[in-house]
Amino acid sequence: MGQHEVDNQMSEGQLREFTKLLLKDVRALERMLEEDRFERGVRRIGAEQEMFLVDRALRPAPLAGEVLEKIGDPAFTTELARFNLEANLEPQVYGGKCLSQLEDELVRRVDQARVAAQSVDGDILLTGILPTLQLSDLGLDNMTPNPRYFALNRAICDMRGGAFELLIKGVDELHATHDNVMLESCNTSFQIHFQVVPEEFVRLYNLAQAVTAPVLAAAVNSPLLLGRRLWNETRVALFRHSVETRSRTHQARGSRSRVRFGDRWIEKSVLEIFREDIARFRILLATGIEEDSLAEVEQGRAPLLTALRLHNGTIYRWNRPCYGVQDGVAHLRIENRVLPAGPTIVDEVANAAFYFGLMSGLAEEHADISEVMDFDDAKSNFFAAARHGLQAQFTWEGGKTWTACELIRDRLLPIAREGLKVAGIDSADIDRYLGILGDRVANQQTGARWALQSLAQMDGVGHSEERIRNLTSAMLRRQKSGQPVHTWDLATPGECPEWRFGYQSVRQVMTTDLFTVRPKDLIDLAASVMDWEHVRHVPVEDDQGRLVGLVSHRALLRLVARGQGGAPPTEVAVEDIMRPNPVTVTPQTSTLDAIALMRRHRVGCLPVVSDDQLVGIVTERDFINVAAQLLEEKLKEA
Repeated sequence: MGQHEVDNQMSEGQLREFTKLLLKDVRALERMLEEDRFERGVRRIGAEQEMFLVDRALRPAPLAGEVLEKIGDPAFTTELARFNLEANLEPQVYGGKCLSQLEDELVRRVDQARVAAQSVDGDILLTGILPTLQLSDLGLDNMTPNPRYFALNRAICDMRGGAFELLIKGVDELHATHDNVMLESCNTSFQIHFQVVPEEFVRLYNLAQAVTAPVLAAAVNSPLLLGRRLWNETRVALFRHSVETRSRTHQARGSRSRVRFGDRWIEKSVLEIFREDIARFRILLATGIEEDSLAEVEQGRAPLLTALRLHNGTIYRWNRPCYGVQDGVAHLRIENRVLPAGPTIVDEVANAAFYFGLMSGLAEEHADISEVMDFDDAKSNFFAAARHGLQAQFTWEGGKTWTACELIRDRLLPIAREGLKVAGIDSADIDRYLGILGDRVANQQTGARWALQSLAQMDGVGHSEERIRNLTSAMLRRQKSGQPVHTWDLATPGECPEWRFGYQSVRQVMTTDLFTVRPKDLIDLAASVMDWEHVRHVPVEDDQGRLVGLVSHRALLRLVARGQGGAPPTEVAVEDIMRPNPVTVTPQTSTLDAIALMRRHRVGCLPVVSDDQLVGIVTERDFINVAAQLLEEKLKEA
């Protein structure tokens, strides 16, 4: 859990005082490392489960406050958005049945949250990015009312000095702008922790960096964002954009992003990372701190290092070093932040088993992974895994090239199995979890691939919003079955039983694949577009994408009817016959209100506008199609 008590506004004096405390924490940590003040003789693992709250329409449900109150358990906490929750699991000693115990606790925690959510007409869904999320869900009204989050938003926006630019290319392309950090709330993950002692930190941290790519390739579960098919693990690209603090000037000169994989192997100690992050990145959050960390060390106690931990929590390394104190004893952990939530709990534990097994197995095999792998290859592998999942190509030890599937199947799964065995993990657990991961790789059905193939199977059936709802409904139903994702059937049309929710707003029925013309274009061009694309209305927009008019087939007929007396139609400009300032709606306008507008103004088409930009069009034919579908559903029910 992050530090929540922060100062909303930092004066220069407060910032200097916090900086002093931060530097003092670094010196305290130096002393502790020199004097070996860390827990030994035991290795623990841990996890944090993030989750989405959804409503009956499978849309994000801002119910976190109500759900947390009903749960009444300090293991649960808020996340950035009111439609997210996080559960913090008990640390487990690494050995024996720790993996099945992790699964048991995950099931219990998610069930707790689900029962509470269902009592307020919600539910819980584990997925890296909720497919039904829309940009309109990401306003500050959906931010959790916690001073930390508002302070973080203000600090990042002030530092950035402009809107957040989102450009991600995959099968589709997403280009959007946003004015706050709520883009981060699109991401939910299953974060896992691996405890280490100081002298092995460098070796194991570098190893964690190397194995992250193949583990992620097998775990990808976030292929959709705002209706677009992007990376297999789009969270990786989105997170970088969502908390981007660099201004255009800083980006141009190559300043580092706060969301980062890193630039090199570390060489000496965990201090390298903490020092670099303090040197590179300005303080975003501060809080009043009474502890004198150096004095605590002098007294033989383990300090909390509150300032260092708070600053560390605003640097988003995919493998993050963590300092903690449990029962008065300090420890170090490596937190892997890459793995997405879902598709099922057993899939998540299988991913964790693979990661932990590789950490143990490759540590036995390599005293120093940097001797057999270039850092640039480890970093390239990571981004290849995020983009392509099991279809990625990796450069592994000695510069050898593998496909992700071959590397995992032929090289890494046996190492992970041996690593878990050496760590004393129960043999039945090893067989269960690595068996699931092996079958997933053999079938090449990750959560991401299941989602993309499901959408492909439904292509052309219904509206895109309807297909995404069916996909999300199928995901939730199969997740509740507990069967791992490699066994799932593809989603089909009609998966969502609550069909009425599919037609409540214009967004759910509008067309976004638009053909437009400009005011100075010849009307013959507009007529040709109508003929070729079988449309009866063509929006007119300026060069900035702003709607300035609408050309209808009726206007063309009137032009032809005027006939011989005027200029030939081929020489008339669009602006001469278009309807300027047409009646418009927003994507959030209800379908009933849109139909009422059409009747009141006697129009057969409504352009859809958001933030002064044309984003879609809805016509009387769209509503006739909806009515036909609703009638068909009614007849089925009867």
